[in-house]
Amino acid sequence: MLKNNNTMTTTKTIQSALISVFSKEGLEPIVRALHKNNVTIYSTGGTEDFIKNLGIPVVPVEDVTSYPSILGGRVKTLHPKVFGGILNRQDNPSDVQQMEEYNIPQIDVVIVDLYPFEKTVASGASESDIIEKIDIGGISLIRAAAKNFKDTVIVPSVAEYSLFLEMFTSTNGGTTLEQRKLLATKAFHVSSHYDSAIFTYFNTDETILKTSIADGQVLRYGENPHQKGFFFGDFEAMFTKLHGKELSYNNLLDVDAAVNLIAEFKDNDPTFAILKHNNACGLATKSTLLDAYQTALACDPTSAFGGVLIANRAIDLATANEINSLFCEVVIAPSYDTEAISVLSEKKNRIILAINDVELPQKNVRTCLNGILVQERNNITDAKENLKTVTLTAPTNQEIDDLIFASKICKNTKSNTIVFAKNNTLIASGTGQTSRVDALKQAVEKANAFGFDLKGAVMASDAFFPFPDCVALADEAGITAVIQPGGSIKDELSINYCNENKIAMVFTGTRHFKH
Repeated sequence: MLKNNNTMTTTKTIQSALISVFSKEGLEPIVRALHKNNVTIYSTGGTEDFIKNLGIPVVPVEDVTSYPSILGGRVKTLHPKVFGGILNRQDNPSDVQQMEEYNIPQIDVVIVDLYPFEKTVASGASESDIIEKIDIGGISLIRAAAKNFKDTVIVPSVAEYSLFLEMFTSTNGGTTLEQRKLLATKAFHVSSHYDSAIFTYFNTDETILKTSIADGQVLRYGENPHQKGFFFGDFEAMFTKLHGKELSYNNLLDVDAAVNLIAEFKDNDPTFAILKHNNACGLATKSTLLDAYQTALACDPTSAFGGVLIANRAIDLATANEINSLFCEVVIAPSYDTEAISVLSEKKNRIILAINDVELPQKNVRTCLNGILVQERNNITDAKENLKTVTLTAPTNQEIDDLIFASKICKNTKSNTIVFAKNNTLIASGTGQTSRVDALKQAVEKANAFGFDLKGAVMASDAFFPFPDCVALADEAGITAVIQPGGSIKDELSINYCNENKIAMVFTGTRHFKH
């Protein structure tokens, strides 16, 4: 017995075990190790049969409780002789006396694997099947053993089987207090995660937020090297990583922006986007993916350096050859030709991701002050049928296509933003400015810097124009059609200017702020 900072550190030999699991995967080595160390094993139902079939002695829990499994298996282990064996304090004389008085066997380790509630929900099963996968006995065993970690070992899921087996063998059939406390911590994670999943299934009150994500990924650092960074999510469900280094915190933010942007063009002709710092610096829809990439790159080849590339089609060899000459951090596409992967993999650190068809979360969550902000996902994409022409001059069919194209980009760009587009190509954008006029001026300056002619281009704004200054500046630059949400009490000022100067303007009725 050792003392360290007033904490008792002891190694306790395991002499008895209660095993009640749903999945038997990985259980056999543990059962054999327990048997080898002369551990008495108690079990129930299918687990009991599993152990018997290994040729290893097992004591039915019914022999301890004098009660059979009842109510269709709903009640098996819920009994004082089971929970007394788990919860008794071995240094408490009263507990020791009552254990003897009521003939309660000591249980040193509890091994549990809960009914698969989340998997059952995900499978589309009926409500009755889902309800039956709400574990009662198992969750109670986990909480009891975890609470009494001073004396009892808890193995709360298949994920901890190997860890426990390593502990058990390394201590010659026992566990230390530190090990038991570690397993208890994992047990409370299992129970809280399980309960959160059940609550989420039942909950209809949107003012309550519960979330639990296991297996967070440690990142090299956060936004900056002096910040720790972690990712909590199922990255493998969304992507198959084909090549490259580990993604950084900033990579993940850019990938998120890219995925959300290209989702707007999922059903369009071949579309290619290039993003930098969460905003599109190039985007084009063309008849071929190669043309779309080359056109997108020409939008802003300077910003494209070190950017994230994403396509809505399989990347072919010709496109891969063009991409290969550009230094870029990440390439994303639904799939790749075999030769294309080979070419893109020539750069050792370049990250190549194949995106799976996975539905994105329907709620956005972010920290704010000392709490959390939650909102519904912005699922509205402006469409031709929702446009309202508010000027005497109506947009042409090509202008309508370009207006919708520009609106999709605008929606996925930091506010305040102005987007110029022409022939399904991003010409320039002004992003993240404190003034909409400044955003417009930035876009004009950028277009001029790269030699683009804005005559006949269209303009999109994420919010309305309270004054006619934006449409006036756009007119001077050559813009012939404008898309905006409308809704200002001074809408007529901008409408009147457009009418006087033969500019087409449409209202969407939907604001697309992105802060």
